[in-house]
Amino acid sequence: MKQLIIVFFFLLNTALFAQIKLIKKENSDSNTTLLVIGGIHGNEPGGYFAPAILAEHYKILSKNVWIIPNLNEASIIANKRGIHGDMNRKFAAIDKNDKDKEIVDEIKKIILSKKVSLILNLHDGHGFYREKEENRIYNPKAWGQTCVIDQCKLYKNNQFGELNDIALQVKESVNKELLHQHHIFNVKNTQTQYKDKEMQLSLTYFAVKHNKPAFAIETSKSLPTLSQKVFYQLRAIEGFMKVMHIKYSRDFNLTQDNIEKIIKNYGTLEINHNILLNLNNIKKSLSFIPLKSKSNEFNFSHPLGFVKKNRLGTYDIYIGNKKITSLSPQYFKMSHNCPDLYRVEADGKSVSLPKASKFQISDDFKVVKGKNIRVNVIGYYSKNAKDESGISISRKDLGTRYAVDRANTTYRIEFYDNNGFCSMLMVKFK
Repeated sequence: MKQLIIVFFFLLNTALFAQIKLIKKENSDSNTTLLVIGGIHGNEPGGYFAPAILAEHYKILSKNVWIIPNLNEASIIANKRGIHGDMNRKFAAIDKNDKDKEIVDEIKKIILSKKVSLILNLHDGHGFYREKEENRIYNPKAWGQTCVIDQCKLYKNNQFGELNDIALQVKESVNKELLHQHHIFNVKNTQTQYKDKEMQLSLTYFAVKHNKPAFAIETSKSLPTLSQKVFYQLRAIEGFMKVMHIKYSRDFNLTQDNIEKIIKNYGTLEINHNILLNLNNIKKSLSFIPLKSKSNEFNFSHPLGFVKKNRLGTYDIYIGNKKITSLSPQYFKMSHNCPDLYRVEADGKSVSLPKASKFQISDDFKVVKGKNIRVNVIGYYSKNAKDESGISISRKDLGTRYAVDRANTTYRIEFYDNNGFCSMLMVKFK
């Protein structure tokens, strides 16, 4: 079986689709599909970092998993529940002028897809749910550490229609490996149709009304770290995959420490296919980044990557709710007369490098002169040279304030064809 991994970007500037990122991990021989939705509430990071890790670090070996890591992206970067109101209360009815309408309409279509077999909506909830009142943290009104169902079962026949039985199986699976005993998972039945008017407006109840098995996973906001929240989200997701007989592998051991490391890895950002920025340890702001005046293309390796142009004209770079850096642009036309490779002498050895790449050195480097290409090494000052190719440059020749990373080890080398921008290389000193 060949696994197909497909990523769809539905852009706001098209008439047909809302702003939804749908990642499909599919096997061609199956119609059984788990749909995992994260980020409907922007201030619940466990609910969107978990599906991001699922998208990046899991391989689906049988059946299918569809992932929407950041449904309510604008609210995520604002770190608010919903900047246009609670999106999870707009599934029974929504005003035609509501700013969330495009997204709500589109996720409804995805939920109702014939291929979707079961839906998970991921959240962080307050406290720790207990059937009996213990105190203000542990009580029946709490939502944290629960698998939430709207009713015990679907009214029509469905392969996964026994909602309570499935939730109990997942509960038992999660509770086999708790970080602390008071983190115990429980099943919370809201009995939505009869007892909970608020939940009647929710995504899961919309699905249930259309005979689609749907569950909410709520890890506790009282857990002290994001890594703990994500740990339990992933444990629950794996529990559902077990119920659905979805085989998978992951490229890490599921421990809190490993999750912590993954969360802190922000990956890379490629801009216009000619600039590549490592977002780990990057400075809080970078100036004079060569960009187009419009229609720039930003491609993140991280599923939660997002760019927001602010009122000052700078581009704020986010991973989830965390602002990583800000880019101040210097606008250029992009040249179409650029070489495919750039020659550099690194520590005395000649290497040919593709655009938007990086190389490491111990001592010095020299960019070999290219035909009609001008070189600008950011942080190097020469009184006479407009073209800084053919000059041996070491770390001491570079001003540290021009480094792109906080360790002051990585610098930009920019290539121009006349006044058009070609590409940027990164040189890192060991």
